Amino acid sequence: MSLFYSFALIALPFLSGCDGYFHHTQRECHFTSGDLKDLEFIDRYVFNKDEYIRYNSTLKKFIGFTEHGVRNAERWNQDGFSDQAYGNLDGYCRPNSELELQNILGHSVEPLVKVKSVKSGSQRHSTMLVCSAYNFYPEGIKLTWLRDGKEVKTDVTSTEELYDGDWYYQIHSYLELTPTSGETIACKVEHSSFSEPKVFKWDPSTLDGERNKVIIGASGLVLGLILSLAGVIYYKKKSTGRILVPTS
Repeated sequence: MSLFYSFALIALPFLSGCDGYFHHTQRECHFTSGDLKDLEFIDRYVFNKDEYIRYNSTLKKFIGFTEHGVRNAERWNQDGFSDQAYGNLDGYCRPNSELELQNILGHSVEPLVKVKSVKSGSQRHSTMLVCSAYNFYPEGIKLTWLRDGKEVKTDVTSTEELYDGDWYYQIHSYLELTPTSGETIACKVEHSSFSEPKVFKWDPSTLDGERNKVIIGASGLVLGLILSLAGVIYYKKKSTGRILVPTS
């Protein structure tokens, strides 16, 4: 597993009267591996947004950043307070990190896959297909185009895995081709949420449907023009056949 993950608990805040002094401690757990071998506990002490002392479980001691912090760090390290703080690595960070891995980072969501035709801008091919995978987690997905069961590597472009901002990802792969009658075009998707790769076939009738929509739209436009022209001709004929009677 390749990741950097941390979570924090902010505690012990207090506001001192109308002077506006604010103090809080912030506990953090950091790890980059699924086995938690590099698990690290950080305990920060902050006064009016300035961190003045910090405990680091990797260093196994307190570190001061201000005159007041340095003085207290030395005293806490000598008094054995650092040993007590180190106990939070297993007492606080490890159980909570295991829960995070199990319930969040270990969770997987199957992608929603759609294969459809889009407008082609190529002069060499009549059709462009797009295979889109939406709302999957975690990242790490592979889209492969198949033509009659064989992988297609030419005229294929793909986007990067795009982060949606809500834990989910999406990706799109494009294939330019000139379809032939009877062949099968499909998109093979491999993801950790699948026990085995899944194949999603393209339905050529969708392309015919789009063409039919264009034909119907064009036919409707032509029919509308014909009816409009017939109306103009009829109006002119009726106008020329009228006899104007002068009024006294």
